[in-house]
Amino acid sequence: MDEREDLATRFEEHRSRLRAVAYRMLGSVSEADDAVQEAWIRLNRADTGEVVSLGAWLTTVVARVCLNVLRSREQRREEPFAAYMPDPVIGPESGADPEHEAVLSDAVGLALLVVLETLSPAERLAFVLHDMFAVPFEDIAPMIDRTPAATRQLASRARRRVRDQAPVPDPDLARQRSVVDAFFAAARDGDFEGLVAVLHPEVVLRSDGGVTRARHTLVVTGARAVAGQAVTFGRFAPFVRPALVNGAAGVVVAAQGRPLSVMAFTVTGGRIVAIDVLADPERLSRLDFTAVDSSAVDSSATGS
Repeated sequence: MDEREDLATRFEEHRSRLRAVAYRMLGSVSEADDAVQEAWIRLNRADTGEVVSLGAWLTTVVARVCLNVLRSREQRREEPFAAYMPDPVIGPESGADPEHEAVLSDAVGLALLVVLETLSPAERLAFVLHDMFAVPFEDIAPMIDRTPAATRQLASRARRRVRDQAPVPDPDLARQRSVVDAFFAAARDGDFEGLVAVLHPEVVLRSDGGVTRARHTLVVTGARAVAGQAVTFGRFAPFVRPALVNGAAGVVVAAQGRPLSVMAFTVTGGRIVAIDVLADPERLSRLDFTAVDSSAVDSSATGS
């Protein structure tokens, strides 16, 4: 094995972790893959002879690339944070998808990613690297030109926001699915009170329709308000296919081989506390739907 092949082999050993870091930093599957690819390019150009830990070196490179992306995104972003939906990771109902499981090894739900979108780039980097990947503050601080103490404060501030705004889903997937099924059954029957019964009083419905479906971009709060919106979902019942969305019970709504939306549900204490919907046709066209029932979604038709 020559030197380049050895380097490639060592890089592949870290790819899953790097993708996981980048996805949590960016909330975008394609941008996460781009960040990992950039790390590979930089590795090939670098002299790593004195690198003690290749994994730590690569994590730092990916984190810096992601930080630059976040800063650029922050400068040009016009849409409100609350309505922007990160890319969902869609898996089979069985959960038996090693690639997706590697990215979502600690069940990063869409509700959590939505909260991460509200953090500053420095807060997000500090929280993700320290709280999710146990990177020491002393290693994070130079990336954002802060002291370790200031970096610790950034992570603490981010942690409080996550704790206050990102509900933790029930660990039992079967229980999650039963609540989601009850939600769609009530919607199909036009059962308003049945919908209210499965919704938390302070439930939040967020939908991102993108530029072409702007009328589908909205944020609705409260059980009765969300139930009023959800009654209209009944007409989609024949097109709903169960899937895991970011490791939790969710659905893909598709008709004639094309996805109409991806819906992620956060179920806590047997009630739905958050519904996150991606209905943007442009972004849906870039997602991987191969894990969903092939009769519902034709991946070639979506451009995946």
